[in-house]
Amino acid sequence: MSHDHNHGHHDHHDHDESGNIGVAFFLNLSFAVIEVVGGLLTNSVAILSDALHDVGDSLALALAWYLQRVSGRGRDRRYTYGYRRFSLLGALAGSVILVVGSLVIVFAAVPRLITPQPTVTWGMLALAVLGIVVNGAAVLRLKKGSSQNAKVAALHLLEDVLGWGAVLVGALIIHFTGWYWIDPLLSLGIAAFILVTALGALRSSAKILLQGIPEGVDLAAIEARLSAVAGVASFHDLHLWSLDGEHTILTVHLVLDGPVTQETACGVKHETAAAMRELGIEHCTLELEGADESCVRCCP
Repeated sequence: MSHDHNHGHHDHHDHDESGNIGVAFFLNLSFAVIEVVGGLLTNSVAILSDALHDVGDSLALALAWYLQRVSGRGRDRRYTYGYRRFSLLGALAGSVILVVGSLVIVFAAVPRLITPQPTVTWGMLALAVLGIVVNGAAVLRLKKGSSQNAKVAALHLLEDVLGWGAVLVGALIIHFTGWYWIDPLLSLGIAAFILVTALGALRSSAKILLQGIPEGVDLAAIEARLSAVAGVASFHDLHLWSLDGEHTILTVHLVLDGPVTQETACGVKHETAAAMRELGIEHCTLELEGADESCVRCCP
């Protein structure tokens, strides 16, 4: 037995997610070009580091945008679960790009930390304010996204907002003190923050691909509810995973306390489906077995 939500709702949701990622992509790419020019003019390694980060973000967002659109396709003869897991590829790629970008920033900043160079602070201040506004607008477009893909994309942009906030503070300090080593130090701080958060996102996406128990799902509560279903004596072969970080799937063999009749089967299926919906299970497949029936598996 399976249970699915309304497909029209999902299609509209996927379209909104894809459109928001697309807007974020164009905002991010446009500002990355401005950053490259501004970083060269101000001689700021912090701004150039963030420019490199934004170029990587743009590539990640472009891939996320495309894969989010693909993930909205329904099931077919090639993918019987549909294409929802494709959005995870965008999340994984985005996380890897963030990790690589942070390492590149470190290699660029360390020499400047050893030998600080003057920077044009007023230019840094202007770019910082613009960066906060542009990236903040993109974050607002993505903050309501629920897919893993959209969450990673929003993470890219939130890091940009925080990074530009740091650049703004750093530029003010440099302007009043002349401590030019603040600029590469900011780059290292931004890189460290990006690395930590990207590794967390990478771990989350990898767990979904490896079919780990979804975050926020209480396995003990699910087992307790299954045991409480009228007519169920026990259960086994319980498998729980997520397609894309949003849609949770459950398969389980239920052993009834008597023979499997049409009446008992219908009652158990309906009660189980209702109980699983309350616990956030989007799709459940049940195998019913009689009390004296041996379990038959397609695979060992």
